[in-house]
Amino acid sequence: MKELVTVAVLTYNSGLYVLETLESIYNQAYQNLELIVSDDASTDTTLDVVNLWLSEERNRSRFSKVTVLTVPKNTGVSANCNRCTKASQTDWIKYVAGDDILLPNCITDNMDFAKHNPEAKIIFSQVMIYQDDFNPSHYVRTTPLNFPSHLMGISLTAQDQFQLLLVSDRIHFTPSYFFNRTATQKVGGYDESNRLVEDYPMWLKLTQSGERLWYFHKATVGYRIHSKALNNTGDNVLFKPSVINSYSIRKEFAHQYLPWEMVMSEGHVFYISKLFRQFEMTKNTSFNRFLYTVTTYYLNPFQYIFAIKKRLPSNQNVLFYK
Repeated sequence: MKELVTVAVLTYNSGLYVLETLESIYNQAYQNLELIVSDDASTDTTLDVVNLWLSEERNRSRFSKVTVLTVPKNTGVSANCNRCTKASQTDWIKYVAGDDILLPNCITDNMDFAKHNPEAKIIFSQVMIYQDDFNPSHYVRTTPLNFPSHLMGISLTAQDQFQLLLVSDRIHFTPSYFFNRTATQKVGGYDESNRLVEDYPMWLKLTQSGERLWYFHKATVGYRIHSKALNNTGDNVLFKPSVINSYSIRKEFAHQYLPWEMVMSEGHVFYISKLFRQFEMTKNTSFNRFLYTVTTYYLNPFQYIFAIKKRLPSNQNVLFYK
């Protein structure tokens, strides 16, 4: 029998979508699965939908073990991730949000990659993005389109990846994340003080500890864009909430390692973005785009300092300036 793998569903007010998520797990080609559903104090019908689905013998008997975790009050995504990892009885774990789906060969493809790359403990792959539902007519794009030529290029070490991640969170395909619990336990799990941004601090901790991030070029997950998601606002906004929400996290985890002009440039963008939000100018109109570009880029003096330093011979081999 193949190795047991955990699929952990992270839910919060996912009542409209979680049934599709559960069915996608049921339909995995990989058979030996443990299912965990961890609900972060939903106020909608999420738990009713989950419990009704699990009450069917067809569904419960599909898995070697089923666990439903609940908490009395909302704790945030990071704490929810830690609960799932702690409850899991397997080495390999796949998180999936309660509004996304796993493609049929998701676990099979990840376990095959892990088998052929025994050093890989943190694995990413492609994500198929849809608008509102997973009807083929609502398909938007697959990301990344090309094999990552920078962050997960085969020539880069974990330390290289750490330095590139300090510049920005370049992983826009996080829903594909598949991991071995030993790697995340080694760095102390997720930082629960960051309630909404769980992934970026983890990538920094992993790569700084010497854990390389791996990637294979095949779609494994379906990701849903919809208005109810926390940082999933589609194309109708000027900038994502994470531009503002993640600033304090970058200040804590990244700024101490970066050249001063990069830190100042980021601060400039942060404060301009807060002004745009304060004056309710976050809609993605042509005027707002023009004004935002001018104020965050052309009127950002630190961009020009960065451009000058990038051209200095002494910085040609510094990853921050590549």
